[in-house]
Amino acid sequence: MHRREVLKLLTSAPLAAGFAWSAEDAHAASALAEAARQATTGTAFTPKFFTPHEWDTVRVLVDLILPRDERSGGATDAGVPEFMDFIVLDQPARQIAMRGGLAWLDLECQRRFDKTLLNCSTAERTAVLDDIAWPLRAAPGRAHGVAFFNSFRDLTAAGFWTSRVGIADLQYLGNRSVAQWRGCPDEALKKLGVTY
Repeated sequence: MHRREVLKLLTSAPLAAGFAWSAEDAHAASALAEAARQATTGTAFTPKFFTPHEWDTVRVLVDLILPRDERSGGATDAGVPEFMDFIVLDQPARQIAMRGGLAWLDLECQRRFDKTLLNCSTAERTAVLDDIAWPLRAAPGRAHGVAFFNSFRDLTAAGFWTSRVGIADLQYLGNRSVAQWRGCPDEALKKLGVTY
């Protein structure tokens, strides 16, 4: 082992000890790392929980929730579907709700437009999702769809904002050493309405 490697290990040990990582956190991080590795090597991810139809639906749905824009990639770019596949597989209590919710979406689209969510137009998908995305405005008969969509949206956000793409989108710099503290930037002070 080289001197630099030893120093790197010694300096990272106190930092690592400061985090309370659960086994689930470690598995989720490794799932995102695996998704990133597969994206760079060009090998396709094979879902372990989702059926092929569900997988395609999940990929469309996460990008409707967090689409690619001029600032960053979308949810699929961040590996959110892979993250969800891992989480749902690892948490059996979520499995029935996930499968049921995806089936509910297809049935609702079938009832309204005589096609599955995947085959709907953007306007048709938006119409269905708008009816379940706002819990206080949703009709009582759509309670199952609302519950599913809330959970799905939360998983999408968790997968995105903990990914490399999501953290870059936040422009989070992390704990970095500052040679000299010059106070809060003027633009932040103006936004907060604060002066020194």
